[in-house]
Amino acid sequence: MRYVVALLAMYLKRLRLTYFRNYGREEIEFAAPKNILVGANAQGKSNLLEAVQLLIALKSHRGGRDRDLVMNGMAAAEIWADCESRCSTVELSIKLRSQSRRSLLINGVNVARQADFLGYMSGVLFSSLDLDLVRGNPEQRRDWLDGVLVQLEPIYFGLVQQYNQVLRQRNALLKTIRQGQLEQIEQLVLWDQQLASHGTHILRRRSRLIERLSPLAAKWHAQISGTGEKLEISYLSKLEFNSSQTREQVQQVFLTKLAQVSTAETTQGSSLVGPHRDDLGLQINGRTAREYGSQGQQRTLVLALKLAELELIEAVLGEPPLLLLDDVLAELDLQRQDHLLNAISSRVQTIITTTHLGSFDPRWLSAAQIFQVEQGKVSR
Repeated sequence: MRYVVALLAMYLKRLRLTYFRNYGREEIEFAAPKNILVGANAQGKSNLLEAVQLLIALKSHRGGRDRDLVMNGMAAAEIWADCESRCSTVELSIKLRSQSRRSLLINGVNVARQADFLGYMSGVLFSSLDLDLVRGNPEQRRDWLDGVLVQLEPIYFGLVQQYNQVLRQRNALLKTIRQGQLEQIEQLVLWDQQLASHGTHILRRRSRLIERLSPLAAKWHAQISGTGEKLEISYLSKLEFNSSQTREQVQQVFLTKLAQVSTAETTQGSSLVGPHRDDLGLQINGRTAREYGSQGQQRTLVLALKLAELELIEAVLGEPPLLLLDDVLAELDLQRQDHLLNAISSRVQTIITTTHLGSFDPRWLSAAQIFQVEQGKVSR
């Protein structure tokens, strides 16, 4: 059967894995907008999606080091993709090494900066681990916000790196002051300026992102739940600012707060305010979803967030992103499955992993390309 493939923002045509996780040498051709990877657990389905996510975001939702991504006994691994857009084709490659730094290549040419590699592929990953967006710690919610922002504005990747570098150096200085080197306090003023300057860029972008995501997520939540429940999303910060303020005004708010907590910071040896301490507020009918939401409500909330992410990326970039669904249908009841699958049109290239095909509507299956995954081998 031949598939009619519309050109998307970046359509993944071929993926080649070499010594990545449990894959030796494997190449997969994606010839349909809808693709299903079926197989038992621990066969490599999620590993394949992880490889695609690395091409999109240069990081894995599983965490870990590059050496963990390389097949046991091998010195290096490679993820290679052939992608196509309306305007051009591009080959992307990541070479991972057990004992040294990774290499990034675009059309066979090495790229020095990670930020220059980002933006060629956009995608939304939804896995069972995403339930931690509600149940997990603030760091997981901050990472999700930052991941969305990197796709919308690849330069944001560098802004976060710069902020984290300043934060590490400022924390090191605070530790020396706590240990009794009080003469170092004078240097703290300079690092306050740096932290506030870099942090303001992050704060304003996160705040604007929430303003755009919130109504989209609320719409999807109401549609999926069908109960009239109201979802509210807010950006929680110890810094009292709003998106209408200028960069200079937000930076001054930041500096004022740093002055207020100065004694506590030098006592604890740690930076107590800034985007690294912020959180995402998720409420259903005015009650915190993490504490009071049922399991079903939490799943609906996460699904609404992911569909809102998909919709926003498409609106900003002008084309739909790649959608990766990692064994999530088993986590959703039939109603939520229907909402998710119905939201996926043929214009959205989708790769889904599952242990069986029973959850899919026969009409959906008839339009999909189905792969069998077994012990790191992929077959039609």
